[in-house]
Amino acid sequence: MTPVFSPVYFADENALGLAKVLIRSGRDDVLHPGHSRLPEVPLGTPDLEWMPLVGARGLIVITRDRRIRTRPAELEAYREFGIRSVWIGTKRDLRPDEQAELLLRHEARLTREVIKLGPGPWALAMSQNGVRPLGLRE
Repeated sequence: MTPVFSPVYFADENALGLAKVLIRSGRDDVLHPGHSRLPEVPLGTPDLEWMPLVGARGLIVITRDRRIRTRPAELEAYREFGIRSVWIGTKRDLRPDEQAELLLRHEARLTREVIKLGPGPWALAMSQNGVRPLGLRE
C-alpha cells in the first residue's frame, strides 16, 4: 500500500492562533515558533532566521503576512531556501478558528497543489474561494 502524503505545516507568528486551534483539535502536523518540536525557533525569531530552518525541513509555511514574499531580503530567502508557503488572504481578517475552518475546507486541494508544485520556492493564496498560485515578485 502506498503511504498517503501528509504535509507538515509551520505557522509563522502571524498565524500562531491558527496553529494553536489546530493543535488543540488534535493535529500533530502543525509547528510554530515556540513549539517543543522546533526548539531552534523560539517565539520572536525574525523571519530571516527561521526561513532557512523551515526550508531545510521542507515545512510548508502558513502566514497572514501579505508582504513576506515581496520584501527583497525575504524574497531572496524564499528562493535560496526553497520556501513553500500558503498565504491566508481573505477580504476581512479571520479569527483563528475561522482560519482553521478555511484551511480544513480547502485542505484536500491544498495537498494536491503541494504535491503538484513539489520543491520550492512557491507560494499559494488561500481564500474563501479556494487555493491559487501566487507569483514570487522580483
